[in-house]
Formats: sequence, structure tokens, C-alpha cells
Amino acid sequence: MYLQALANRVPEQSFTQREVWDLYKESETRKRLHPRSAWIVDKVLNSENGIATRHFALSPVAELPELDAQTLNRSFEQEAPALASQSLGDALAKANLAPRDLDALIVCTCTGYLCPGVASHVAERQGLRQDAYLLDIVGQGCGAAIPSLRNANALLTANPASKVAVIAVEICSAAFYVDDDPGVLISTCLFGDGASASIWSGEPGNGTGLRAHDFDTLHIPEDREILRFQNKDGKLRNQLHRSVPDKAAEAVRTLFQRSRQRNEDRKIRQIVSHAGGRDVLVAIEKLIPEYQLDPSRRALSKYGNMSSPSVLFALEEYLAQDQVPVGEDLWLTSFGAGFAAHSFRLGA
Repeated sequence: MYLQALANRVPEQSFTQREVWDLYKESETRKRLHPRSAWIVDKVLNSENGIATRHFALSPVAELPELDAQTLNRSFEQEAPALASQSLGDALAKANLAPRDLDALIVCTCTGYLCPGVASHVAERQGLRQDAYLLDIVGQGCGAAIPSLRNANALLTANPASKVAVIAVEICSAAFYVDDDPGVLISTCLFGDGASASIWSGEPGNGTGLRAHDFDTLHIPEDREILRFQNKDGKLRNQLHRSVPDKAAEAVRTLFQRSRQRNEDRKIRQIVSHAGGRDVLVAIEKLIPEYQLDPSRRALSKYGNMSSPSVLFALEEYLAQDQVPVGEDLWLTSFGAGFAAHSFRLGA
């Protein structure tokens, strides 16, 4: 399948890590933490962790962990369709398409719940045809964008003349949960909100000329507990184990080696990875040292970890500064709950 357009959106409300700390340090949340836990948050927010700014749809930021479950999910119900719809509108404009030109819409998210899903609300806001196929994908966590694209690829293989939009949207600020667990605390210091919309066709058309191919997945259920959402007190609580950077890097290396074996005739120009965090990127570079993950670092610095949209924000960072020569590929990878990792190639 061929990329026609890519457009990313973040909420207007933006904070540096120091500004977040300034708001948080006098908050009720900090007062109820164990002193050791408060020290962890202070250290993460005030040290060099690869993040300069994050964007939040919800406010006031310092009070988000104190909001009740109903308020948080209601906020997700309002903000996720809005941000997703904005990103899709931008992508349609880039592709010079009208909403009614879309034959299918796939939306992935993990930071809230809607039934019918976000896709239904975006279709209504944008005015998609009533016979457009809508698909919501949940439960894939940070890795969800690439499995969603793989679904689009299957649709377009069966219907090459169709046009399919894929949106990854996360309102991480609606899933901020704080207790004395170090993984929970670190998660709250890393995540931000964002949405990425891309439009694909089974034929090259007038788009970017970039073709997605060679999709792959690796799932390791015995590592499920190292990275997942739990439901606690009706809220989403992110469970993050300190082994995640190394586990993610090992999974990424496995997928990378498999892709190289299958595509010996095509050079990989750049790895474009989910920007899970500074330590994750460092761990991947140690195992695949011939590549530096600069596009992912730029995305992480500007936006933090946005969960599922992050890999496509990193792709946008690459495409803004470089091209993909004919006969070469970008190799994209994402990973998250499951534990699962995913990949595909995007080449000219």
C-alpha cells in the first residue's frame, strides 16, 4: 500500500518539564506521596530525560491524578474524537481528498474507552460516507499504530482502488494515575497527548510514492506484566517494569534481523522507532549500533512519549529533513503492551 498523506496534531496546551514540576511541586498529589516517591518525580522532571516539552488536552495539569474516574473518561470521550478529527482533516487536505473519498477508517487508542468507538465519532465529525468501513482497535498499547496499518494493508490488498485512513490517537493525560510505584511515577513524567492520521491507497496515486511492505510482529505473552494498563479504582494505571528498555530492544533486534533476511536486496536507510523514552532508544542503539535513532529523539524531545502515535511523529520528523532514495527503505518499529513489538518497511 502507498502513503498518500501524513498529518500529526497535538493539543495547543504545552509545558516544559520544568513547568510541569513547578505546577506539581505544590500539588495535593505530591503531598500524599512517600518522600522517596516525591524524590523520584522531582529527579525525573528536573533531569535530562530526552523530553523538552509535552502537550496535554486536559487541565489543570497538576490536578489530573486527583480527578475521579468518571471525569477522566468523560474528558477522553470529548478530547480523543476532537484531536483525531483534526489530524484527519489535515491529512485529507494534504492528500487533496474529501472525507467522502475515504472507503475505510481505522482508529487505535488505549487511553480511554468509547462505545461506539472513536472511529464513529470521527466519521460523523468529518462527514464520511455511511457505507465507509469503520474499525476501532484497542488493547495494543504503545505499539498499536503498526498493527493498525497492517489492517489497512489487508483491506487495500483486497481492494486496491480504495482509500483507507488510519488514526492513532492517545489522550494520555486522561490516564494519569499516581501512587508510590516507581514505574507509575516515571510513566506520568514521560507521557503526552497526540494524534497521527495517515491516508493510504493500494495504488501510488499522487501521494508520497512511499510503499509500506514487509509487516511483522513478535508477541511475548510471558512478559505481559512488564508493560500494561491495569484498572484500579476505575482508572487506568500504567504498569511499567524497569526491564522494559532491554526487553523492547531485544524484540526490536529480532524483528530487524528477520526483515534483513527477507529483504537482502533492499538497504535500510534509517530506523524509525516508537519514542518510548530515552533509555529505550539507547538500548536499541546498543543492539543495532549501525543506526542512530535521531528522528525518534526529536519526536521524544518535542512531544514526550505519546504512546501509539509516537512512531508516526518520528516518521514525520524524518520526512521533514530527508528523503527515501529509490530502492531503499525506512524500517519502522513500535512496541508495547502484550508484550509485543511490530515493524514494517516504507520505501520508494
